[in-house]
This record gives sequence, C-alpha cells and structure tokens, in this order.
Amino acid sequence: MSAYQVNSSQVSWEQAVSFRLERHHLIERAQKKSLLAVVHDMSGAQAQLNSAAHISLWSRIEGLQIKDIEESLMKRRLVKAACMRRTLFLVPAADLATFVRGSARRAEKGIRWARGKGVSDRAIEASIDAALEALDEPRTRPEIAERVSRILGVIKREVHGGGWGSRRKVAAVPVGHIAFPIVDLLHLAGARGVVCYGPDRGNEPTFVRADAWIPNWRDQSQEDAEDQILRTYLHAHGPSTAADFALWSGMSLTEAREIWGRIQAEIVPVEVEGWPAAVLRKDMKALEQSEFQRPLVRLVPYFDSFLLGHKERHHLVDVKHQPKIFRPQGWISPAVLVDGRVAATWKHSVEGNHLRVSVEGFQPMTRRIMAGIRAEAHTLGRFLGIQTGDVLFS
Repeated sequence: MSAYQVNSSQVSWEQAVSFRLERHHLIERAQKKSLLAVVHDMSGAQAQLNSAAHISLWSRIEGLQIKDIEESLMKRRLVKAACMRRTLFLVPAADLATFVRGSARRAEKGIRWARGKGVSDRAIEASIDAALEALDEPRTRPEIAERVSRILGVIKREVHGGGWGSRRKVAAVPVGHIAFPIVDLLHLAGARGVVCYGPDRGNEPTFVRADAWIPNWRDQSQEDAEDQILRTYLHAHGPSTAADFALWSGMSLTEAREIWGRIQAEIVPVEVEGWPAAVLRKDMKALEQSEFQRPLVRLVPYFDSFLLGHKERHHLVDVKHQPKIFRPQGWISPAVLVDGRVAATWKHSVEGNHLRVSVEGFQPMTRRIMAGIRAEAHTLGRFLGIQTGDVLFS
C-alpha cells in the first residue's frame, strides 16, 4: 500500500485545482506592492524568455507595469538565476539561496558528467573555485573566460555553442581535456556557490556571485535550502507527489524522496479522487475549503509555472491535447486557462500600437468564456502599453 493511502483525507479535483489557482494568484490578482510575495508564492517565474516571465507576473498582479519588474531587478530585490532544472527564473533576492542551493543536485549532474569523461576532481574543483573568484563583480561571458583562464594558467578557447541549437562560437575555458563554454562552467559553479545575473551590458548579460551583489545577503546550507524549496513547492503545487517534485526541481526521484522524508512530519497524505498525493499539514484546511467563482479565465504565457509543477497532467489538459501545450525540447505553449484547465492555446503580436491576440480553442467556447478572454487581452494591452487590439478565435 502506498504511504499516501494511509489515513488519507479525501478531496476533489475541483478543490485541488482551486487550491493551486489560489496559491498562484490566478483566482484574484494581487496588488502591485505584493510583487515579491507573488514571485515567491508561485515558486519563481521561469525566465528563459524575459517577455514570458513578464506576462506570467502580469497574469497574477493587478495594474502591474513592465517598469515595476525592471525597477525590482535594478534595486536587487528581484534577481534572475539558474535554479530548478538549471533553467532561468526570476526569484526574490531574499529567497535566492533557497532556490539555487535547493536545486543544486541538478548541477552535480554536470560534475558527474565531467568525471565520467575523465576529468579529475582536482581540475573540476579548481575551475569552479576560479569561476566563483572571477564573479566578485558583474562580468560578461568573455570577461569570465578571460579571468578564469588567467587564474588557472590556461589559454582561453572558443567553441561552437550558445544553446537552443545555436552554432555561433562562444567563450570557453579548458577544464582538464574538455573546453567548457562559460554557461556550462557556471552550471558547475552552481553546485558549490550561488550565482545570479547582474545588469545587462548592451546585448551581453553579466553574472555575479550573490554575496557580492545582493545587499544583506543571507546564505543557507544545501540541506536547509532543499527542505525549504520542498515546502515552497508544496505550498504552490500541492497536492503533489515526490515524483512531481523530482520533475519540477530537476533532481532524481531518489534524491527527491530523501528530501521529502526529512520533512515528512510537516506533510499529510491526501487522496484526490483516487490519486494518492500529499500536501503540507498547514495547508490542509485551506485545501478543503478552497473554491472559486466560474467561469475563471486567465491567459498564461510560455513556460508558466502553473503548468510546470506535475508529472501527470490530466488535471490540466486532456491527453489528446497535451502535445499542443507540452511540446518537444521542453517548450511549454501559452495557454488559456478556464477554471484551471487548458481550454486553448494563444499567441499575440504587436504592430505599432495594435495588439492582436489569436486563440485556438480545443472545443467550442461559450460567450462568457470568449468575453473573459477579450477582457484579459484588453488588460494585457494596457500592460504592454497598447490601447487598441482585437482577439481572433479559431
């Protein structure tokens, strides 16, 4: 018998979805002053695409403007960093240690890979130490490569790379017999230290150690951070399983279960219409009482965190439509959420001062739902600084 089935409370999928929507601030938008709290509550805003991170926050915060996000980044209250799955997120500066150290086991995979290729531990650790030493102030990738190579006494290299299929040449540093692009070297460094993005320099991003960048920096041990990131995850995505947490965080199921076991006293089993899962004990009452008024319509962007929290996704979208949302190479499509389920995909384009939103529904929509989508599109236009626009349904 599964551990989740012992003395499990019974809840409906309606309650589970309502609980998650509320935790993600998708039932009622929060106030602008709550920006940092919202980013924390949603367990970070994925920022592989900056525009998607911005729209993800717009969908949760009333009256938000892009300048509000940029101001929080400039004042170092909000930071961008590689966290869960070693993908980029916007997270509150005060929580950066939790998100980076709490997901550092994924970075350890890079170290194991290098070992498997015959690179010595001594070479790996020396390169990580040199990278962290070089990040005492914001530096671009070429600047990091130059300084790390100088510290190690090696010759800087250039290799084909750049991510997402790019073949452009990028700065790299020899680590043993392997030339590591700087982005990969920074991933290795993420297994030992906390690194975040600094301010862009032209079209070049910069990177810096958290302790050299964030005022009143507070670090955590990896174990404390792992325990806290699991609490943060469950608060946003519960009811969930250890397998869900493993997928979301980018660690192995064995590693996820180890962390799960450390805070087991804080977790209670719950059965969602026959699906065994768990939730934080402190959230159980809120889960049982959760509800919302229908229809609830929200537009969420590429890689929205609401769509990223679970391995099994039938609660989000019918199996036959899942390939339209969860696409190859990790792409997550923009989605129209209706009562917490994906009812359509959408995209937008801007031409001058005109916003066009195109919606491709999975089934016919009621007039109320279509009106809700138009209202969302109008609010999106204001967020983007555009006053006119139209919505096309297909």
